[in-house]
Amino acid sequence: AAPCTVNSFVSLAEQGYFDDTPCHRLVTSPGLQVLQCGDPSGTGRGGPGYGFDTEYPETAFAPTDPALSQPVVYPRGTVAMANTGQPGSNGSQFFLVYEDSQLPPAYTIFGTIDEAGLATIEKVAAAGDDGSMGSVGGGAPNLPVQIETVTVAS
Repeated sequence: AAPCTVNSFVSLAEQGYFDDTPCHRLVTSPGLQVLQCGDPSGTGRGGPGYGFDTEYPETAFAPTDPALSQPVVYPRGTVAMANTGQPGSNGSQFFLVYEDSQLPPAYTIFGTIDEAGLATIEKVAAAGDDGSMGSVGGGAPNLPVQIETVTVAS
């Protein structure tokens, strides 16, 4: 359901793009509980230098369907692409959903997190964030998270 996303992520992982990078944003608000990663600069503004369109669940709706602006549940354990909300703005940033979260269907789902991974993210979430993201919500995790390496299973 997300071939462009998966191929891009695999390519970046195989190039070592995500290695030794921080997870720069934690959101602990009711209804949006995510850890965001995938920006080597750690600022939330970095990316791979290219973008691509959103896939599933957005593609499950007709382009003019008003449901596209209504929230859907991104279940606990979901991995999805972050974007700016503009067409073609998916790049390398992704978020890890550690509690069911409500978002419009504009963020491509491309993976899941196992229970051990969720337990780790919950420890990070319990420590909170620094509030540096202001009105968009969240901030840098108070318990820093660094991706050491990303490997693709064969």
